[in-house]
Amino acid sequence: MSAVRSRPQETVPVAPEAKSRSGLGRLFAPVKEATGFAKWVLWAGVGITTLFVVLAILAPVIAPYDFDQYRTSDGERFAKQEAPSGDHPFGTTVQSTDVLSRVVYGSRTALLVVVLAVTFSMCIGVPLGLISGYFGGKLDRILLLVTDALFAFPYLLLAIIIAFLLSDSIGRGVVTAAIAISVVYVPQYFRVVRNHVISVREEPYVEAARAMGAKPRTIIGRYVFFNVVQNVPVIATLNAADAILTLAALGFLGYGIQPTEAAEWGYDIQRAVADAGAGIWWTGLWPGVAIVLLVTGLTLLGEGLNDVLNPRLRRRRIQAVEFPPLREGLSDEQGQV
Repeated sequence: MSAVRSRPQETVPVAPEAKSRSGLGRLFAPVKEATGFAKWVLWAGVGITTLFVVLAILAPVIAPYDFDQYRTSDGERFAKQEAPSGDHPFGTTVQSTDVLSRVVYGSRTALLVVVLAVTFSMCIGVPLGLISGYFGGKLDRILLLVTDALFAFPYLLLAIIIAFLLSDSIGRGVVTAAIAISVVYVPQYFRVVRNHVISVREEPYVEAARAMGAKPRTIIGRYVFFNVVQNVPVIATLNAADAILTLAALGFLGYGIQPTEAAEWGYDIQRAVADAGAGIWWTGLWPGVAIVLLVTGLTLLGEGLNDVLNPRLRRRRIQAVEFPPLREGLSDEQGQV
């Protein structure tokens, strides 16, 4: 009996997508694989947010006047509460300032405060969550007690208290508003990171690193941190949207940024309340539209990132697998004995 002829081995080409990713390729892989409604939500949020980022960066170029300018270069004062015109496309306020310029410069103030507030919150909440969740014990109970006490306060009331306490020492500026808002969001980062660390610290790879004598700092930094930090960008974008509303509320109530330091949308809306009763709609409409658009963009960005980065919600693109054709005559010889 003749031996069974085995099929000669052939080199099957590997698709580029199947190759191992590293660096930025691995980071942006979920975004590339996103499909359907989640992809459109993500890119809609990116587009709206990018628009305001461009306005903030190019504010001196885009805005026709400075945010507190009320006179022309010739020294002539702008008209008060002037309706939209060629010189003032969005009209003027009761202080004779240009509404368009204040809206454009307000985007710079809002994004600067939000970036500082979210950065402060993450720099405090994430390390505390890592330490508390990994070590546990009395430190964990104390931190939980403090964060629960912060959760008990309404977030706007807590921000007002912090802003009021800091106004005498460092003034009512961008840093004061950022610190007042960041205190509100520290417990959220702490809670999310801590809960994930508690579940990750008992994993076999963490136990193996601990058995091999790795120090807690090495275990937290190398094995725990990157496995619990996936949800932090999503929380950051959603907190950024909420921080815009908190900043506007502080400005509306008079605890925000000084009007002479920067343009702020909440303050402009507060000054426009009296104008609305007199039929002057343009002083409050455009700052309100800016708040709604930026909050919507950041919310869509956060929801899109959640759908894309969460493996339970992400829908991957299905690709057809193509096998190389059999060589002619090979199939007829198989199976002959």
